[in-house]
Amino acid sequence: MHTNDQRPDPKAIVDLERYPIDQAGEAWADLLQQIRDDLAEAGCAVLKGFLRPSSLPGLVAECERVRAYAHRNFNRTNPYFTQDPDGLPASHPSRRFFDRSNAFIPADHFAGDSAIRAIYEWPPFAPFIQAALQEKEFHRYGDPLADVIVNMAEAGNGFPWHFDTNNYTVTLAIQNAERGGEFEYSPNLRDATDENYDGVARVLDGDPSSVRRLVLEPGDLQIFRGRYSLHRVAPLVGGRPRYVAIYSFAELPDMIGSPERTRQLYGRVLPLHYERAGRRADTLVD
Repeated sequence: MHTNDQRPDPKAIVDLERYPIDQAGEAWADLLQQIRDDLAEAGCAVLKGFLRPSSLPGLVAECERVRAYAHRNFNRTNPYFTQDPDGLPASHPSRRFFDRSNAFIPADHFAGDSAIRAIYEWPPFAPFIQAALQEKEFHRYGDPLADVIVNMAEAGNGFPWHFDTNNYTVTLAIQNAERGGEFEYSPNLRDATDENYDGVARVLDGDPSSVRRLVLEPGDLQIFRGRYSLHRVAPLVGGRPRYVAIYSFAELPDMIGSPERTRQLYGRVLPLHYERAGRRADTLVD
């Protein structure tokens, strides 16, 4: 972990000429409206070149310094992250399981000198994202292992078709693989009252008619409503890892993950996770 508190200045990192998120005014309002329109139409908004190109080598170097601490989580999953149900045909989407290979670098490796964290904790950032999403309750995540993490994907890795369990994700592209890693999604494929299993099955069967493809470049910020849009990250090719920062927010203040989920994602648990779950910290086994 790096503890030097020489915090980078977000104003030197974010391209504020293109994205004046720290200056309420006409340009700020126009930008918000464009993001809201994109989210309403497709559940996805991308702020191309959100970061200044000069800041990217430093962010890549930051990820490289701590990549050895990434926890790899390889398993098989269906689009809903549920168990295989009984009584349904094998063709049903909830019975379609795919290999998932994923690695997360936990948040406590992005400390006081982290440019990645500096963006997340910059006072104008969270209120702007909240206004774009039009969320009534919006707080930075309280989990010291999970508030600012980096997803690291290597050759052959991909994230298969799935729906998110949370309402939205906020991600920052830092480095792409040599090839592959495109973001593919079928917007608004289900809703709160209709799972649209037939539509999901068509995408899983390879029907591209509802699928959009995004090539996110380093420095792009993505806001995505993934609970209702089926999406995946295509497999990667080459020796260069793909780095994407994930900024986590919650509806309640000071929220943290459960011990079981935290261990699954990050490979370890802190005493705080047990204490919040009402269990003794000395039951922790790592």
